[in-house]
Amino acid sequence: MNYLAHAYLSFGQEEILVGNFIADFVKGKMLLDYPQAITDGIRLHREIDRFTDSHPLVRAGQSYLRPQFGHYSTVITDIFFDYFLGKNWDKFSDQPLKDFIEETFQILEKHSEFFPERFSKMFYWMRKDNWLLHYATLEGIQKSLTGLSKRTRFDSKMELAHLTLIEREAEFELIFFAFFKDLETFTQSKLTEIQAYHDSH
Repeated sequence: MNYLAHAYLSFGQEEILVGNFIADFVKGKMLLDYPQAITDGIRLHREIDRFTDSHPLVRAGQSYLRPQFGHYSTVITDIFFDYFLGKNWDKFSDQPLKDFIEETFQILEKHSEFFPERFSKMFYWMRKDNWLLHYATLEGIQKSLTGLSKRTRFDSKMELAHLTLIEREAEFELIFFAFFKDLETFTQSKLTEIQAYHDSH
């Protein structure tokens, strides 16, 4: 999943949110450098990604993309799902999306001492250009995918992926709603499990 979904799936817990955001930048023994609650967020992020990558509905959505985009299909569906989460935000939260995003950025900044260097550089642009809000628009999705395409080693053609979203938006949206319900249930259960493990040791 992409950043807006990881923010939502932190369920209002600040340290979990921080871990959820920095997880992809924490490698190997770096995990030992963080407070337990942030480590829990890192582990939760990885469980979310594993669940997402193996879910049959996600794979069904990727089947529309794979002929043109190959292994980049996993990145593209993550961004598509943030688009549908942002677009349908009022179905998931009573808090306005702009307020949720601003609160997310404030929490992250408060814990910036824990940012890995690469994440710190990326976070500057994430906040400055308000990536999380732009994920909720087709224009923002196109810009995000084009930016990713420029940073890939090979010709990913991701700058064209928004055209598939436009063409199959209704199908992708059905997949998103069915999958995200499963993901939310899984994540709540997994977070309880991760935190209960520490309480019992």
